[in-house]
Amino acid sequence: MLARIDAHLTDSAPRQLGFARPFIEFLYFGIKEARACLFVGLFFLAVFSVPRAGLFGIARYDLLLIIAVAIQLGMVASKLETWDELKAVCLFHAVGFVLEVFKVSGSIQSWSYPDAAYTKVFGVPLFSGFMYAAIGSYIIQAWRLLDLRVRHHPPHWMAWLIAILIYVNFFTHHYIGDYRWYLAACALGLYARTTIIFRPLDRDRQMPLLLGFVLTGFFIWMAENIGTFWGVWRYPNQLGAWSMVHVSKWSSWSLLVIMTFTIVANLKHIKARIHIPD
Repeated sequence: MLARIDAHLTDSAPRQLGFARPFIEFLYFGIKEARACLFVGLFFLAVFSVPRAGLFGIARYDLLLIIAVAIQLGMVASKLETWDELKAVCLFHAVGFVLEVFKVSGSIQSWSYPDAAYTKVFGVPLFSGFMYAAIGSYIIQAWRLLDLRVRHHPPHWMAWLIAILIYVNFFTHHYIGDYRWYLAACALGLYARTTIIFRPLDRDRQMPLLLGFVLTGFFIWMAENIGTFWGVWRYPNQLGAWSMVHVSKWSSWSLLVIMTFTIVANLKHIKARIHIPD
């Protein structure tokens, strides 16, 4: 059934819609975005559904790892993701997990995972890497469903350089200062002309890629607020009583989306759809 739904969503045959076109295109765009969030939606449904005490004698964090692995394998088995795409998702998982280990370490303590689990390594439950992998999975799915193409992408070595510096800054800002706004300014200049072309229904539309980074970062920030509200992880200022995650995290997530996009853009079948001007 999902294959039939995808076939319908990716059918770009011309349609005569008249005055209703803007509304129908917006509806299809929303449906495609929701479909691209399949892994995200199923994973966070599990996050919000599994009680803190766990189920069937299995601790919450351990059970979330089992569910996340099952969802990921199910997507590959049903050919919703290829093996190459799975490798990219695993890379997101590794990159996110290393960052998590650093952030929860005794010398940093940016946040913590308060519950016990067998699958905790250096204080970080292994399921946490899937929160980063979910971003990559969303971009991969959206690329196919919306028939994404990129115009005026910067040279790949420049994109990789800014992506690496963004990642490094998540570590070094604890010691030598936070340079995220300088990096954001560099990214602004680098991607200023970059346009992403997408197809909500049967006609191409376009938007600045930078806007896509910011909007994706905003929705991740919203999801983070929900995750901390349910106590999956907590920031130090949330240990006594929950409060909204500081809005500055929105910028951090937007920068992380740039890094994730750079990794996805190097998948062979996606790289072929990226235009780099001479």
